[in-house]
Amino acid sequence: MTENKQKIAVVLMNLGGPLKEADIKPFLFNFFMDKNIIGAPLPIRWLLAKWIAFKRGSGAAKTSYAALGGKSPLLENTEAQAKALELLLQKTWPQLKVFVTMRYWHPMSPDVVRAVKSYAPAQVILLPLYPQFSTTTSFSSIQNWEREAQSAGLDIATAKVCCYPYQSGFISASAALVRAEIEKAPAKTRVLFSAHGLPEKTIAGGDPYQFQCEQSAQKIVDSLGIENLDWQVCYQSRVGPLKWIGPSTEEALDKAAADGVGVIVYPHAFVNEHVETLVEIEEEYREYAHEKGVPYFARVPTVSTHPDFIAGLAALVEDKLAGKTAPRICPETFKRCGCAL
Repeated sequence: MTENKQKIAVVLMNLGGPLKEADIKPFLFNFFMDKNIIGAPLPIRWLLAKWIAFKRGSGAAKTSYAALGGKSPLLENTEAQAKALELLLQKTWPQLKVFVTMRYWHPMSPDVVRAVKSYAPAQVILLPLYPQFSTTTSFSSIQNWEREAQSAGLDIATAKVCCYPYQSGFISASAALVRAEIEKAPAKTRVLFSAHGLPEKTIAGGDPYQFQCEQSAQKIVDSLGIENLDWQVCYQSRVGPLKWIGPSTEEALDKAAADGVGVIVYPHAFVNEHVETLVEIEEEYREYAHEKGVPYFARVPTVSTHPDFIAGLAALVEDKLAGKTAPRICPETFKRCGCAL
């Protein structure tokens, strides 16, 4: 076990987002240039990324970020989580420092790798802020970090948190937030667990994300302990012509309207407020639900800096510092399970 007097670097990993309006197109370009997002050969991927970034950066994405003042709040929200986690862990590890790196916009891995190298810790813990593992999120972030670390000569013992869809702090924080909304809602209300979607071919390739999202939702429902709770998992944010996993959140809202029930939407695959929660759910899906005649609509906030969630992240770090290996939670059919990291 690492001595608690040694320097420890914990690196929180997140997606990133534009910090001003001028960043929107380059942020989108970086996102769609990721081979884990678009698997086409480099020249084709470059052309697609340029086209999508221009189209969405001039249209839907620009409009969405305009509702947030022309930028994403993801960095400041992640930094708040980093501060809360650092304060908690420093009670045991006084020389522990939490860093924040973003995959597609600043601060990105090259700069953060240099900052960590300058700090000269005895050990590095990589902690993606994605409870459910996907090759498009956690794997991409860790892969990018390792590439930049090697390039910068950051040769320090590094442990990686794969995923934590069942972590008790995440589940209890989620259940508390969902329960608070259920208590305010009419009797005939359905809980929609809305996660970011993925193309079906990504899941068919062995990615365990959908399985873990569905299992997370079940664990939250179990924790709530509400008899005959009406709930459903759905997927949002579809982009492009490929067939995506479903049902979509729009389809779930259509069904709620047909069934005459209200909805409470909880984005259980997101741990920060950003454009997908504050605009897509809060504004766009709320308006869609109203137009379809859904009688009640509420959005559950993300776990953010909820004490249970931060304590859960701290427990994940402590386990890595103790050299513990997390058990595989995905069936063997998921060949791209993050436990192989």
